[in-house]
Amino acid sequence: MGDRWSRRAFIRAVGGVIPACGRFPPILRGPGAQGAGEWRSLFDGSSLRGWEETPFGGEGLVRVVNETIVLEFGEPLTGITWAGNHLPAIPYDIRLDAQRLAGNDFFCGLTFPVGTSACSLILGGWGGSLVGLSSLDEKDATENETTQRIRFDDHRWYAVRVRVTADRIQGWLDEQRIIDVNTAGRRISVRPEVDASRPLGIASYRTRAGLRRIETRSLPAAD
Repeated sequence: MGDRWSRRAFIRAVGGVIPACGRFPPILRGPGAQGAGEWRSLFDGSSLRGWEETPFGGEGLVRVVNETIVLEFGEPLTGITWAGNHLPAIPYDIRLDAQRLAGNDFFCGLTFPVGTSACSLILGGWGGSLVGLSSLDEKDATENETTQRIRFDDHRWYAVRVRVTADRIQGWLDEQRIIDVNTAGRRISVRPEVDASRPLGIASYRTRAGLRRIETRSLPAAD
């Protein structure tokens, strides 16, 4: 499949080979709101429809190739921000596949809405292995109870899922739960550097990253 370049393709040509992605199982793609439990795709596999390139300043190229969104090296950040309709409302899940193609910092900074605020799940930051939420009570992923180290391999797809409910944020990596934090009475925010990702966006930091299969679903309201 040929590359479909974003509107900023004149910035610079890039190298690297993105492995072709397998076909995904059928998923809900309609523009309307989905029922509870039904996954709704936010990426059509061929374009950036519904997304905007995040104006961080110094951002690299964003392109779509082989059903993968490629975020090129930024100085320091490159990313996409959701500009479509139907933002997920609590309670909800959001999931995607992400991989680091080159670099040694975070390849997935997933910023997601939490009520009227937002939070970011960081994968592979600060040298390539740090994982955590930014921010809880103004403490970022390096200094709160979600801080941990996980080894990530380049060119490997990781399945990422975040669940947001009224008083909790949970996160899974390849179906293993890595985040489970009570947010009742806590101040939830993002670091200033990724404020442009709000309310829903994905970014990488001085790292070439691949993203695919971005989906959300509503969850049944708690009784």
